[in-house]
Amino acid sequence: MQWQDQAILLGVKRLGESSVVAEMMTLAHGRHLGVVRSGRSRAMQPVLQPGNSVEVTWRARLDEHLGEFRVEPLQLRAAQLMETATALHGIQAMAALLRLLPERDPHPHLFEALEVILGHLHEPSEAGELFVRFELALLNDLGFGLDLGECAATGTRDDLVYVSPKTGRAVCRAAGAPYAGRLLVLPDFLTPEHRRAADGQGLADAFRLTAYFLHRHVYEPRGVQPNTARDGFVQAVMKAMTAPPPVGL
Repeated sequence: MQWQDQAILLGVKRLGESSVVAEMMTLAHGRHLGVVRSGRSRAMQPVLQPGNSVEVTWRARLDEHLGEFRVEPLQLRAAQLMETATALHGIQAMAALLRLLPERDPHPHLFEALEVILGHLHEPSEAGELFVRFELALLNDLGFGLDLGECAATGTRDDLVYVSPKTGRAVCRAAGAPYAGRLLVLPDFLTPEHRRAADGQGLADAFRLTAYFLHRHVYEPRGVQPNTARDGFVQAVMKAMTAPPPVGL
């Protein structure tokens, strides 16, 4: 068995004295593991860092075997990802989210989204919004997608400001007003009628929204704890969004 694909490295584990087991998010083959021989060598260590884009060739005698990767670098961005807190926590948080998916299950749109986000992790507002949309896409692929396009009670697409914690469906202001204390806030940048960038409050509401449904549908049923990198990413984004602008010279 053999195939070749584009990939983004999520992490590595040591194997023996010189090799590693590399975890890749690939374009056509999903999250995939494989052994990299001499992966701990001086030549390979800079390549096998989380966030780097590579081209991989996977080989195994049988499809169900772990197999081996041959890795060629495409874009080495790992050093840059260590420069800011949003980037450092962001790649770790997205890797943890992708581990919620079945191994070897293709999700090309998540691969493409990951590649886009990696290019914006140093821009907190953009990184935060893209990350929330990544979580929403992941929930959808896991079978727990939210319906934020129209009001669950009236069918209108206007003035959507709430989300039902039971159904994951949007609710308009008028229909939700009597139950506002029991509903989740829907930030306007996630509604169909708005095209503005997210502000600090909108991102805070969005992070709470996706966290609620990830806990309810994924973490609690599986009996696992969320990766702490998400908390670090959220805190870094919110700190940057509320920081005063630099004083000009």
